[in-house]
Amino acid sequence: MSHLGGGHVSAQGPVLILVGPPGSGKSTVGRLAAEHLGVPFRDFDHDLEHAHGLPAGELVVRLGRERFQEAERELLTALLPEFTGVLALGGGTPTAPGVPELLAPFHVVFLDVDLEHLLRREGLVSLHPWLMPNPRAHLRELLKARRPVYTEVAAATVPTSGRAPAEVLADVLATLPAATG
Repeated sequence: MSHLGGGHVSAQGPVLILVGPPGSGKSTVGRLAAEHLGVPFRDFDHDLEHAHGLPAGELVVRLGRERFQEAERELLTALLPEFTGVLALGGGTPTAPGVPELLAPFHVVFLDVDLEHLLRREGLVSLHPWLMPNPRAHLRELLKARRPVYTEVAAATVPTSGRAPAEVLADVLATLPAATG
């Protein structure tokens, strides 16, 4: 997949955006990447929580899926032009209407993880109570529904299953356009 002009339509905005399901390592790898590149790191779910005063999981319930996705898109629209570091998006953020178009000018990497590794992630289900009562079925559906979107918005896909964060980081950094690394 080739991007004209290295994928950066504008000079402003995040140097790297990570997408992937909950538990794929976006925050861990994002922090390491930001440290390596000498730029700030932001977790979009934390930004949402800060803006609305509720964790993302509760916001979805309170606002409903549609309004929640509008809130995600609004916040992202405001954030993208002014934030120049590494951004980890919420698991569902790329699936919100209008978000793939917002992400298009930026360097997006999809952290791919398989179902078995997700199910072994400690604390995943307690952090994401909507996965109950059947986390395996929920996660399988989630991955099936979202994988095409993640693949579509990302310039590169990096597998994370069973790999150390440092290994994943090296692969992620290798995808960056030469100018930023």
